Amino acid sequence: MAKLLLVDDDLQITDSTQRLLALEGHEVTVAHDGAEALEKARASNFDVILTDVRMPHMTGIEFLKTFTLVSRETPVILMTAYGTIEDAVWAMKLGAVDFLQKPFKRQQLLSSLGGALARKRVSAQPVASGLALGESESAVRLRKVVEQVAPTTATVLLTGESGTGKEVLARTIHERSARAKAKFIALNCAAMPANLIESELFGYEKGAFTGATQSREGLFEAANGGTLLLDEIGDMPMSLQATLLRTLQEREVRRVGATQARKIDVRVIAATHRDLREGVRQGTFREDLLFRLEVVSIGIPPLRERKEDILPLARHLLALASARHGKNVTAISQDALRLLQMHSWPGNIRELSNVLERGVVFANGEALLASDLPPHLVALAKSEERGDEVVSFRVGTSLREIE
Repeated sequence: MAKLLLVDDDLQITDSTQRLLALEGHEVTVAHDGAEALEKARASNFDVILTDVRMPHMTGIEFLKTFTLVSRETPVILMTAYGTIEDAVWAMKLGAVDFLQKPFKRQQLLSSLGGALARKRVSAQPVASGLALGESESAVRLRKVVEQVAPTTATVLLTGESGTGKEVLARTIHERSARAKAKFIALNCAAMPANLIESELFGYEKGAFTGATQSREGLFEAANGGTLLLDEIGDMPMSLQATLLRTLQEREVRRVGATQARKIDVRVIAATHRDLREGVRQGTFREDLLFRLEVVSIGIPPLRERKEDILPLARHLLALASARHGKNVTAISQDALRLLQMHSWPGNIRELSNVLERGVVFANGEALLASDLPPHLVALAKSEERGDEVVSFRVGTSLREIE
């Protein structure tokens, strides 16, 4: 049995779809627009969300954009009577896992739901443990630090390049803490418009501003008893940093438009790819907030500095991708492994994961071959055969450094 959220403003469709899903043994909660769905999604954990696209107040696309900023765990299926292939591609880029065109048949709905639930089960596996796989010095250090830090309530600052697994490590810390049964909520401060971050984090009272037709709790309240990840904290506007500092110090939040503060018990983990000390020097980040956040600071090294861990990481990610796509790719050929170890991985573990997922999609047997990998990796082998010297640089490297 799965716990589902069904979102549609057409009462006839919600009624028939709810009865169909209930007959399959699922528990179905109904919302009639994106705003109501957002409230219910914040108040409870759902296995899958099915939402219409065209709705009043907040469309399904607007709901998807907002929801995926604070939760990447719950699969979302979009439903529409006006869909095109372009719409479906766009929906997938926004984070939807499937796109159903109305009127859909019972089997289409159940098949789409089954795929979303399978994806949810795979994502619930201990992916986080993969981050510290291997016997490199940095992998061993990460394991030891997590063991020491997770059981405490200390605020943690995670630093590292994009794709190194900062959110994954934050989730690991949460799952190994006493708060594991409570909520883990993540907010990407860089992806959220500056004028929305305050109300998203701290909530607001009815009438606080135009459009505030009802009071709403913020993410600090929603995460009460659990963990809140503030991803890309270096992109938080200066105007909000003082409010965040006060919240961390006083352990209370005041909704926008409220006169009374509310006590909270939330563990905060912050993450950034930026140099926050440089931000302090440039006046874009508060030094007192930095001191408050880095009670424990954990730096995650880029993949190019821990190449001995590529094989165990690749095997772990390959198994997850195979399960996700229903295939049986269980081994990596020597030629494919050689290409993986030659690459400089500017996108780090995220790039490695995407490369292996593509490989699983194209693989025809039980072993991942070099020919299953992306063309730019295959080109490495051809360059080596010709005797070309392959030199890789990080994006953003200056001309002087290259020379």
